[in-house]
Amino acid sequence: MIHHSSMGPLLEVEGLAKHYPVKKGLVLAKTVGTVKAVDGVSFSLNRGETLALVGESGCGKSTTARLVLRLIEPSAGIVRFEGVDITDMKGEPLRRLRRRMQIVFQDPFASLNPRMTVGDILEEPLIVHGIGEAMERRARVNQLLGLVGLASYHAGRYPHEFSGGQRQRIGIARALAVEPSLVVCDEPVSALDVSIQAQVVNLLKDLQQRLGLSYLFIAHDLAVVKHMADRVAVMYLGRIVEIAPKDALFAAPTHPYTRTLLLAIPRPDPHRRITRSIPGGDMPSPLHPPTGCHFHTRCGYATDLCRSETPPLRELMPGHQIACHHAETLPAFSAAEGVHDATPVAARRLALYAERRARVTAVAG
Repeated sequence: MIHHSSMGPLLEVEGLAKHYPVKKGLVLAKTVGTVKAVDGVSFSLNRGETLALVGESGCGKSTTARLVLRLIEPSAGIVRFEGVDITDMKGEPLRRLRRRMQIVFQDPFASLNPRMTVGDILEEPLIVHGIGEAMERRARVNQLLGLVGLASYHAGRYPHEFSGGQRQRIGIARALAVEPSLVVCDEPVSALDVSIQAQVVNLLKDLQQRLGLSYLFIAHDLAVVKHMADRVAVMYLGRIVEIAPKDALFAAPTHPYTRTLLLAIPRPDPHRRITRSIPGGDMPSPLHPPTGCHFHTRCGYATDLCRSETPPLRELMPGHQIACHHAETLPAFSAAEGVHDATPVAARRLALYAERRARVTAVAG
């Protein structure tokens, strides 16, 4: 992995927020509430690093990614890229910035124009940014195809002629066409078959090492995150609750919500007796989030302080930040201790999951 910490962070986000008014009435004239999709998020991303942003569906991960890329306008906060404040950037400066920041979308079936050949798809960003003459662009297209493991003759084919994994490789090639330094990967393997996911993740890691890329990696599959990330930021209801190096977070998660996520990972041994319990309940509505710490309604350690005051994201130890009033006093924890007390039904489900993964791995190998 390539790190240039002496050059400063590639990306800095401070107090980023996106609030959507909820309107009601015949002409939608009355505002009845506000959805705080992203609510005061702060983090940094170093050069050559992968920062994974994880959490349940609806927690604000993808909205954060789109704010960073300036695809949507923030309600508050600052985004700095390569030391420059880009929060209010518009017009030609913003267009030039697009070369440095690209995205790989979740669904390779929907993100490629079915009426364009692969060659046209990969050449389009080069044309938009005025890069090279026609012959140079065609050579670049062939180079991009080789970079992601495809052949030059694939340039004349259409997206429907490719498998899901191949289409995602094309999406990755398109993102790399204009030589960005930041690539946002928005759930890049979640729409792919399990046997293909590892190939795409390994490709992303290889490209990062070869090209010095930085990734903001949006995901909900913690197995993929464990393989891909250098650091992990955990989101809950629009807020970041914990940021830590990957190894530290998986070995000893601190925030109760992070522990919940790790405990929910299916274990390969369903017969093992489990000692810990997972907090129950669903994530509250973002339209009416709990007061104080948003997680207090599902947390076994919550106190009156948690219900009344929002915990700030603070440094617990070097490189490890957490938003929890009681971080220093929580009991020791290891994800290896297992999940909740498995019922026979749950145990059977875990056994089937492990068996299916083993079969897929054997076929892929």
